[in-house]
Amino acid sequence: MTQAEIKLCSLLLQEHFGEIVEKIGTYLIRTGTQPLRMIVNDTGLLLDQVKKALCVLIQHNLVTYQLQKRGFVEYEAQCKRVLRILRYPRYIYTAKTLYNDTGELIVEELLLNGKMTMSAVVRKVADRLTETMEDGKTMDYTDVSNTFVRLADTHFVQRCPLIPKTPETPSAPPPPAPILMINEKDMYVVPRLNLIGKGKRRRSCDEEENGEHKAKKQKQDGESSEPPPDDGIYWQVNIDRFHQHFRDQGIISAVANRMDQTSSEIVRTMLRMSEVTTSSSAPYTQPLSSNEIFRSLPAGYNIVKQVLDQYLTLLADDPLEFVGKSGDSGGGMYTVNLHKALASLATATLESIVEERFGSRCARIFRLLLRKKHLEQKQVEDFAMIPAKEAKDMLYKMLSENVVSLQEIPKTPDHAPSRTFYLYTVNILSSARMLLHRCYKSVANLIERRQYETKENKRLLEKSQRVEAILASMQATGAEDAQLQEIEEMITVPERQQLENLKRNVNKIDASENQVDETIFVLESFIESTMKKP
Repeated sequence: MTQAEIKLCSLLLQEHFGEIVEKIGTYLIRTGTQPLRMIVNDTGLLLDQVKKALCVLIQHNLVTYQLQKRGFVEYEAQCKRVLRILRYPRYIYTAKTLYNDTGELIVEELLLNGKMTMSAVVRKVADRLTETMEDGKTMDYTDVSNTFVRLADTHFVQRCPLIPKTPETPSAPPPPAPILMINEKDMYVVPRLNLIGKGKRRRSCDEEENGEHKAKKQKQDGESSEPPPDDGIYWQVNIDRFHQHFRDQGIISAVANRMDQTSSEIVRTMLRMSEVTTSSSAPYTQPLSSNEIFRSLPAGYNIVKQVLDQYLTLLADDPLEFVGKSGDSGGGMYTVNLHKALASLATATLESIVEERFGSRCARIFRLLLRKKHLEQKQVEDFAMIPAKEAKDMLYKMLSENVVSLQEIPKTPDHAPSRTFYLYTVNILSSARMLLHRCYKSVANLIERRQYETKENKRLLEKSQRVEAILASMQATGAEDAQLQEIEEMITVPERQQLENLKRNVNKIDASENQVDETIFVLESFIESTMKKP
């Protein structure tokens, strides 16, 4: 765990959950597993505050607990899971792209609340969608339920582990911590719910006053009513499945850039056919026959079987080896080599960063070392066609930044410099780790910059919010245009310009965060894939 990662986790926790949760989360990340008593002693917080903060962290899967042999419970922070908070906007946008506004709000609610029952999600999303609709239109619970089922079928949401049902014995005391378990077959099984109803709008102030006694009566009725049929069955977002989707989209885009749109559509079909059957950490997809791929192609692609076979042969013969041939049955068996695809994406990212940071000539030397593996300084000068002095400076500059490494091969045991070969090489894994560390620092700096910008203009933002609230209330009561204009003029022209500049700067920072996170995802995926490779 590097200092950059700890700092970024601390900033993310503070931004999303507040100071108390951030203090406990950062303490657990720094110290590792700790019992409740130690957390209270070392943080100096009240026992009740620590318990509530741990509940919040466990609810959002940011902390796990484990019962020790001696009978006490220890808590451990999940640093990698905390860093996933940075990717929440991307998860929500992907859900919107695949399943429209309904899917977007379902994923957003689950991410905001950590874990929720299906019935609670459906009601909340239906109410939120009804709020945005025209007067007289409402969102039906059934439509939201159908989208939820589709998300579960494609594994984008999954059930949370449950406490297994055991026969109750009155004499045995309850365990200090429940052990949660779930059968893998049940993870995506949606409970049969008969949710009938429509989304409700928030009532205006007058309606609230008139119907106050009615609301109290309804609340009392609600308390006495029985719990929903899915009570105790909680759902959460399956982050690994979203990562699998991002990886697949990256591979499809790379194939489209290297070859053409038809090739990328063939690879998309292969990935879609194996997305549920292949685990997110597998080095390659399940083998698919040419006939199966032909039958599964989208209806719009009217290519004959012979042309498909030619495309598959081209993909299999490509030096990048995104697609590999694993057999000849069924017209030829093909797989997508996920590990090699991720390695190619990571290498392309490294090349791009070297070019941006050190210039095109350094990028030429970097690509040369990637291709030739090991080269002496003289060979680099000759192959790259760069003057000796310049090549030497460039190599030393990249060496000092840990982009390239130097390997010594002595001719004699005494390691005398005159009798030693000095070979330059690129270790992609260590370079990826170094760049990943830089990316974490960059995101932390961006978050701090955004917080500084917002803090500097805090008074102006509060004034703007007050004016907007007054305008909204006056428009609701039917105020005249002259009155509304008078309220708007409370914010002067220089203040408006300052607000616009702030908004533009914050939007730039947000966009930069998302772009850096895309690089983080590629590098993390490559490192994980390399470490898991047998």
